[in-house]
Amino acid sequence: MTAQPSRQTGLRILLAEDDDSLRGFLERALARAGCVVLSFSNGQDAYDCLLEEPFTLLLTDIVMPRMDGIELARRAREIDPNLKIMFITGFAAVTLNTENGAPTDAKVLSKPFHLKDLVDEVDRLLTAE
Repeated sequence: MTAQPSRQTGLRILLAEDDDSLRGFLERALARAGCVVLSFSNGQDAYDCLLEEPFTLLLTDIVMPRMDGIELARRAREIDPNLKIMFITGFAAVTLNTENGAPTDAKVLSKPFHLKDLVDEVDRLLTAE
């Protein structure tokens, strides 16, 4: 299934997801929706990229090797306080709170999800102010 183009065409997304097949699928699908996507298999490599380039959205898994998504999001916000953050996770019990350093305004999308839902959530997150 092809997602409809995002209303946020040209959006720069930093994707951190350790599942190779899901990462590849999301990268291709978001690119087809008009987004520019750079993807990494762990939080540390994604963070290193964020130090070099600006992004509009960080789309990250929570449980990953080398640096988890919550730590990545915390450090990313130190670099860019305006960066929008969306977590994708297969762990429904994960909660975001100030004790674990997670940004309280981040969106959480539970796996499995439909691609259309992802694109819609990205649009909502970026148009909400």
